[in-house]
Amino acid sequence: AIRRSSGDLVLNVDSDTILAPDVVVKLALKMQDPAIGAAMGQLAASNRHETWLTRLIDMEYWLACNEERAAQARFGAVMCCCGPCAMYRRTALTMLLDQYETQMFRGKRSDFGEDRHLTILMLKAGFRTEYVPTAIAATVVPNKLRPYLRQQLRWARSTFRDTLLAMNLLPGLDRFLTLDVIGQNLGPLLLALSVLTGLAQFALT
Repeated sequence: AIRRSSGDLVLNVDSDTILAPDVVVKLALKMQDPAIGAAMGQLAASNRHETWLTRLIDMEYWLACNEERAAQARFGAVMCCCGPCAMYRRTALTMLLDQYETQMFRGKRSDFGEDRHLTILMLKAGFRTEYVPTAIAATVVPNKLRPYLRQQLRWARSTFRDTLLAMNLLPGLDRFLTLDVIGQNLGPLLLALSVLTGLAQFALT
């Protein structure tokens, strides 16, 4: 679809996502700066009232967008323009498309976390990536624990993989972003370690 497109901008939308009427306009206005390669909107859970889990995920999305992504956008380097609602500059996409389509990890073709991978490629190519909080998109989120955990595992694999790809990129960005990315990767590992240590202590005593 990207190769056959002809417009200046390409909007990526997940099939289960509903856009507010002004999303395209607001993202396109942000993309007027030619230094910007991609911009994402704010995500919400369209089924937020379904279960306790969907309510928590909706809160998680709000925090991820309005704290993490908003902070990263202050430095023009949102580390992941999320798949449900992201706009790209087509000329930048066509430059990166071959790399994007043939992404490898540990000697194997990689087909997960494509939004994060494409964002890292944009940053490595010298483009800025931005967040537009007023461009609202509502997407369906998992309403049961098992599919939610599978989704989170897939996203975690993507985060760890693309952090390795971005290591050479980070020193050129602001120190805040380096600390942010390190925290994203060390946080879950330290949490897992603390849980295992607690279980071991419980078993031994």
